[in-house]
Amino acid sequence: MNNHLFDAIRNSVLPEDVFIEIPSGQQFTYGQMLALSAQLANALVTCGVEPGDRVAVQVEKSPEALMLYLACVRAGAVYLPLNTAYTLTELDYFLGDAEPRLVICDPAAKEKLQSIAAQRSAVVETLDPSGEGSLMDLARSQSETFADVARGPDDLAAILYTSGTTGRSKGAMLTHDNLLSNATTLRDCWRFTRTDRLIHALPIFHTHGLFVASNVTLLAGSSMIFLPKFDAEQVLKLMPVATCMMGVPTFYVRLIQSSSLTKELTAGMRLFISGSAPLLAETHKQFEAMTGHRILERYGMTETNMNTSNPYAGERVAGTVGFPLPGVSLRITNPADGRKLADGETGMIEVSGPNVFKGYWRMPEKTAAEFRQDGFFITGDLGMIDARGYVHIVGRGKDLVISGGYNIYPKEVETEIDQLPGVFESAVIGLPHPDFGEGVTAIVVCQPGATMTEAEILLPLQERLARYKQPKRVIFVPDLPRNTMGKVQKNLLRDTYARLFEPVL
Repeated sequence: MNNHLFDAIRNSVLPEDVFIEIPSGQQFTYGQMLALSAQLANALVTCGVEPGDRVAVQVEKSPEALMLYLACVRAGAVYLPLNTAYTLTELDYFLGDAEPRLVICDPAAKEKLQSIAAQRSAVVETLDPSGEGSLMDLARSQSETFADVARGPDDLAAILYTSGTTGRSKGAMLTHDNLLSNATTLRDCWRFTRTDRLIHALPIFHTHGLFVASNVTLLAGSSMIFLPKFDAEQVLKLMPVATCMMGVPTFYVRLIQSSSLTKELTAGMRLFISGSAPLLAETHKQFEAMTGHRILERYGMTETNMNTSNPYAGERVAGTVGFPLPGVSLRITNPADGRKLADGETGMIEVSGPNVFKGYWRMPEKTAAEFRQDGFFITGDLGMIDARGYVHIVGRGKDLVISGGYNIYPKEVETEIDQLPGVFESAVIGLPHPDFGEGVTAIVVCQPGATMTEAEILLPLQERLARYKQPKRVIFVPDLPRNTMGKVQKNLLRDTYARLFEPVL
C-alpha cells in the first residue's frame, strides 16, 4: 500500500518547477519541497510521532508551516491545524480532546503551551525557520529522503475543528481520499495547470487556504505567491504577474475600494474565486464593472471540503454557489422529517460523495445524528435549488427565525434590505420575544457617509415582504462581527441584543 495523498502529489509535480514564491524574493521549488518535507517527516519520527498520532500545529503562516503539513501526511500522522487566535483555554480543550503526541507552536508561545501540554502528555516543539533548537533545526540534520508511511484512501490525514458556535467544537476527521478527491476535482473544474500562479493570502489553519488553495496547487504542479496575510495594495501589485486568486468576500470588498483595480491591471488574471462566506451581489457587480471578471463563488464546509461551484465556462450567477461538483450528490430536504423537497423549495442541504468526512472525532453519537441512513450528511445549511439547477444558500439552520409560528429565512429579508439606498449590508436574526417567540431583528451597516432611520428601512419592506417577515426592530452598527474567514457571527449578535424585546419594568 502506498501513501494515498502524497503519492498523488509527488506524481503531479516537476522538481525543477517553482512551488512557492514569497515577496522577499525567496523561492521553494518542488524539489526543495520534497527534500524539506522529508527532513521534517524524519524529524517528526525522531520526536516519537508514529502513524495515526495527532500533530497539533499553531504557528504563523510560512512556507515551512506548509511543508510541515506535507511532512505529517508523509509520516502517516494526523495533521491538526489550530487557529493562531485561539486562547490558552481553547487550546486546552483541543489538546484534551485530540490527545496529540506532538504540539508545534511559535517560539513565543512555547512556555505557556508547555503548562497545558504537560498535563496531556504531549511534547511541545517550536517551528522557527531560522531559530536554533526548533523543529526546523532538528530537520536540517535529517536525511532529505523519507520512506513515506503507507496510508490508504480511508486513513485519516487531518482533523479540523469546527468553530463551535453552537456548543463545544467538534473535530472533523478528514481522510486521505477526502482531500485528494476534492482537490483533484477542483483542479479539473477550475482548469488549474502548471502555468498558473495563485495569489495565496489566506490563512493555512482553515480548509480554504490549506486544502483548497494549497492542495489544488500541488495537484496541478502550479505555483503560489505566498503572502503572510491579505493586504489589498500588495495584492493589486501582484496581479500583473499572477493568474488566479482565492479569497473571502472581505478581500473583494477591499479591492474594489481601490482606483488601481482596473481591466488593464487584471488582464492577465484568468480566475477570481470567492468562498467561506456569502458575497454581496453589489460587490459582485462592482468587481465585474471594474475588472471585466465575474467572481466564481463556491460552497464548502469544514466537514466536506467543497460541495458546489459556479461553472468555469458557463454563467456565474451572483447570489448562488453554482452546481454540485462532479461526484457530489446534493439534495434539499424537509428539516423536520428528511423528506426530499422539490426544486424551488427551501430546506436543509444534504450532501454525499468522496469529499464528505469520516465523522466527528470521538463523537459517535453526534456522527450518527448528522448522517442519514443512506450516507447523506446533514450540513445544517438551509438552501434551495432553482429551476436551472443552481444552488442558493439561504442561511444556517440555527439562524432560522421562527416568529409567531412562521419560518423566516434571514437571507430573504437581508436581500431586500441590502437593496435599499444607503445600506451597505445587513444581518437578520431572531431574538426572544414575549409575544412571538422570536422577533425578527435587522442589524444594518450603512454605506460610508449615509445616515438612515429605522423607518427608512421598515417602510419599503412593507410592500416587499409578508408582514410576519418584516423586522420588528432595526439596529444600526458600524460593522458586523466576523470570524477569521469573513463569516458574520450571528451568534454574537444574538448574545449582544438578547434582551432587546424584554419589557421595561
